[in-house]
Amino acid sequence: MGMFKYILYLALTAVCTAAKQPNIVFLFTDDHALSAISAYGSKTIKTPNIDRIAEEGAIFQNSFCTNSICGPSRASIMTGKHSHLNGFTGNLGAAFDGHQTTLPRLLQNAGYQTAIFGKWHLKSTPVGFDRWEIFPGQGNYYNPDLLQQGGGRKRYQGYATDIVTDLSLKWLKEERDPNKPFILFCQHKAPHRTFSPALRHLELYDGEDLPVPSTFFDDYKNRSATLAKHAMGIAEHMAWDYDLKVPSPLVKEYNLPGRNHIKDVEYPRMSPEQKKAWDKFFEPRNRELLEQWKAGKLTEKDLALWRYQRYAKNYLRTVKSVDENIGRVLDYLDESNLTENTIVIYSSDQGFYVGEHGWFDKRWMFEESLSMPFLIRWPEHIKPGQKHEELIQNIDYAPTLLSAAGAEVPREMQGKSLLPLVESSSKEWRDAIYYAYYDHGGEHQVPQHDGIRTERYKLIHFPRSEEWNLFDLKNDPNELVSIHGKDPKLLKELQSKYDELKKEYHVSSATIPSSRPQPWWKQRHKLLNKRTKDGSGKAEIVFIGDSITQAWETHGKDTWQKYYAPRNAVNLGISGDRTEHVMWRLQNGNFTGLTPKVAVVMIGTNNTGHKMQPALETAQGIRAILDQIRSKSPDTKILLLGVFPRDASPEGKMRKRNEEINGLIDDYADDKHIFYQDISQVFLDDKGTLPKEIMPDALHPRQQGYQLWAEAIEPTLNKLGLSPITK
Repeated sequence: MGMFKYILYLALTAVCTAAKQPNIVFLFTDDHALSAISAYGSKTIKTPNIDRIAEEGAIFQNSFCTNSICGPSRASIMTGKHSHLNGFTGNLGAAFDGHQTTLPRLLQNAGYQTAIFGKWHLKSTPVGFDRWEIFPGQGNYYNPDLLQQGGGRKRYQGYATDIVTDLSLKWLKEERDPNKPFILFCQHKAPHRTFSPALRHLELYDGEDLPVPSTFFDDYKNRSATLAKHAMGIAEHMAWDYDLKVPSPLVKEYNLPGRNHIKDVEYPRMSPEQKKAWDKFFEPRNRELLEQWKAGKLTEKDLALWRYQRYAKNYLRTVKSVDENIGRVLDYLDESNLTENTIVIYSSDQGFYVGEHGWFDKRWMFEESLSMPFLIRWPEHIKPGQKHEELIQNIDYAPTLLSAAGAEVPREMQGKSLLPLVESSSKEWRDAIYYAYYDHGGEHQVPQHDGIRTERYKLIHFPRSEEWNLFDLKNDPNELVSIHGKDPKLLKELQSKYDELKKEYHVSSATIPSSRPQPWWKQRHKLLNKRTKDGSGKAEIVFIGDSITQAWETHGKDTWQKYYAPRNAVNLGISGDRTEHVMWRLQNGNFTGLTPKVAVVMIGTNNTGHKMQPALETAQGIRAILDQIRSKSPDTKILLLGVFPRDASPEGKMRKRNEEINGLIDDYADDKHIFYQDISQVFLDDKGTLPKEIMPDALHPRQQGYQLWAEAIEPTLNKLGLSPITK
């Protein structure tokens, strides 16, 4: 075959392969409640363009998030994993690590062009995207700034929902390679707080009274005592200026009761023309309220209901803009003959309270914020008009899209592909989902809690108050009365299922990333971050662990200088660490930039020694650490060492527990990327006892112990690609 024909063959092959892979348009919003989508039965708004996706594809009635807060939900979508394993458990923690295994990176590897426009909200720079432009933080509705891929930010004039769609359509029309498949993440701020509508929608619902949710005046009885301590009530906690569009000077002038602790961030951004239109609508309606209040014509209850109407109408007005812009994207796909081979998904990061229980915001595991919309259209594969009742979660999105693209779904992803459900109506599916909210208190005073939801029941656990709540969703769909004390048998059954799912998803203190409060520990962590940064790309070998690893710098110093200093080795050990601490450190800089040939991992003995943690939980923590290293540096070979023996006697309880851990983690070796070696015997005498000259405290090696360690693993390191040490 001539060179020209060969090149032509390769080009045609690439085009044919791309044609087989579907394009993907992921339409995503923030805080969109099911009660504000007509496809889900809304009586207050029509969303014809969102509904069109359901009519031409499938709608899932029982779609749930893993953690009802913006950033964590997005991280679960990107990784296919629950919050504790992807490292983003709350908005106030560390930035999302985009260098781990993520959907966009995997699709890039599968030949896809990737782009994201709009809200990112993961506190980091997007990784795995060929093109991006994102809001800083929450972003603004009016004349928003967007962070630019080349650095800096750019201010756009107009309304955010329109602008994000404009950018998305421009990329689709002008910037992408038409010969390659693509995934576009078109991600809107709306209908997130501050609920600021486009000017063209201000008149929508004007003069109407929206129906008030039946639970608006919930008294929070018959459930956890934590509910009544919330700070997300429409009547008590919404800010007049920020949320309700009543300017602060008027609030002071008329002495309106309630909070005004946050200033409006949208009005100051508006142009004179925008302000004029805004004021024309809101000023007379605000004056009417204020005069009625001044004349004593309004009770506190009346004021609460006024607040609800103002909030709910503005919320729905922002949704209207979303629906219009979704229509623009769908129309473009039709006009460009892309519809048939394009997967279109509409979803939101979680649901939202639009007056239910008297609330706004999310976080709680109750239905309104646990639920999230999920609609999918793919004409070549999904018959139109499907309605699904299966329990799905946002961890299922990545496996679904990877499967559709013909890409391998990584083992560490915890979700399941939805394709069998929509393509063949498979009935084999999960019977319960697991949820966890990790923040505690904060602005809205929502406590840490987790739980499970089955088709009929919901079990919620509040660990800090040691409370359980149990709801029968069939007989009590509004979740007003917990029956945990009325049906002990049912409670026990669901607690057993709760324990089962926690094991399945590797949820325990050993797997939930955690930092430590001691100043010396924080200082050591910063030192290790600097060490990895300075040694970035140079280290041939990295040691990861606890005090046993850290002490290479003291008791093992001479051996280290002989075996590892010539290899530019990096020591990532911190005394007292357990698996969860190592996880946190790896997610917060301790491995950033490192691409060693070998990583030596020995961790877990403090999980035993500090709390006699069950071996399975410790093993799952070790597994999570291995997954993190693999996702950060796929070419690094990992030498996983069995947890070293402790207790002088072979009959010691902690010795037995560590042996139990080793009996589980040896299965993690695949002899391609992960290699297992248990060197316990080199430390023991003929009777299985730990000699004091090797480990005086039956835990920490001394100089002789480190020499034995180095000698034991050296042949393995050589097999894994490290040159032998010249003796």
